[in-house]
Amino acid sequence: MAITAQATPRSSRLKTLLWLLAAVFPVVATSLGAANWPQWGGPHRNFILDSKGLATSWPDEGPHRLWSRELGDGYSGIAVEGGWLFTMVHRGNQEVVLALEAKTGKTLWEFAYEVIFLKDMNIDKGPGPHSTPLVVGMWVFTTGARGQLHCLDKKTGSLVWSHDLYKEFNGTVLVRGYSSSPIAYRDLVIVPVGGPGHGIVAFKQKDGSVIWKGQDFQNSHSSPTLIRLDGEDQLVVLMHKIIAGVDPRRGDLLWSVPHDVIGDHIVFTPVWSAGNLLFYSSAYNGGSRLLKLSKQNGKTQAQEIWFNNKMRIHHGNVIRRGGCFFGSSGDFGPAFMTAIDVKTGKILWQDRTLPKTTLLYSDDKFILLDEDGQLSLANIDSHGLKITSKVSILSSKAWTPPSLVGTKLYLRDRKTLLALDLK
Repeated sequence: MAITAQATPRSSRLKTLLWLLAAVFPVVATSLGAANWPQWGGPHRNFILDSKGLATSWPDEGPHRLWSRELGDGYSGIAVEGGWLFTMVHRGNQEVVLALEAKTGKTLWEFAYEVIFLKDMNIDKGPGPHSTPLVVGMWVFTTGARGQLHCLDKKTGSLVWSHDLYKEFNGTVLVRGYSSSPIAYRDLVIVPVGGPGHGIVAFKQKDGSVIWKGQDFQNSHSSPTLIRLDGEDQLVVLMHKIIAGVDPRRGDLLWSVPHDVIGDHIVFTPVWSAGNLLFYSSAYNGGSRLLKLSKQNGKTQAQEIWFNNKMRIHHGNVIRRGGCFFGSSGDFGPAFMTAIDVKTGKILWQDRTLPKTTLLYSDDKFILLDEDGQLSLANIDSHGLKITSKVSILSSKAWTPPSLVGTKLYLRDRKTLLALDLK
């Protein structure tokens, strides 16, 4: 869904500006609404927000707490739309999709279904669910750890349609369970599945009919993203040992580049940024790569600019600001907040102040949540990390990136959901 504008004779400058923005930000941004957090990674799917009025520091007790509530197990992110929150938990032998009132945390509806894990799955790190709900129009789309895709009525939670990605499509079974968050394109919802002829599958949003399926990729834990390259929409998928671009309208392969890694634990969502640059990373010896995409004679060319095996993003994210990519690098050992130069791939600095961390950026500030449940406000640039405020706020493993709408921050661990006001 591209950012577009109808220009008048007096609006050529505006048209040019909007075209440049469309080239940088994922093409799904406008339709899902920048005033909400309707999907994995927020409105632009890149964890960068345009919220204003955030505090420059916090008191010792942290930001103002609006409410908190018991939630339940899982790593599912929090989608926010129209004053409602949507997330997923594991409860007993069920996965549960929850709709909550954003002002109070009160449950508005629940949709529960049975989950029977497959013999090849190992849930010692938690049973999931791992993916974040997608809110589009009147529907909520969710994917559970057992590969069950549901479309629910946003206001009532009633089932509209569903698919079992493993039983129906023989999708790739991953040890930790299905993790990819669905993505919207026009009237489609698209999910990685894995397997010959159905590596990626696109469903009609309103009825779940299969519009296209294609490619032979094996699945990973990564969530796809949408980019716009020289006027063309592309779906970028970081699959098992390969990254590729496909046509989101038909599923045709546009380009691909190998990405070798030990095991099947690729979790990272690729980052599209200015200059037609695509960054991606993985742990387990995968390292980080930067590609430059270009169009030649109507075909996409993917040129590797650099590779650096010292920056390895496990299940966190990376944010680009200016000439640097910033992220928390490390898998089983120490995690280093790392700055890497966009042009050269050279590591500029590493900092061990925090354990493994996820990042948001808004109002010229970084908001950091580490796996120990510490929330930090920080300035990060090419010279280093400077934490201006920090508070211990969650007690269970906090691997889920928080969601920010306006000045309201919603965050969770495997037990609790919390709402803060950062103004």
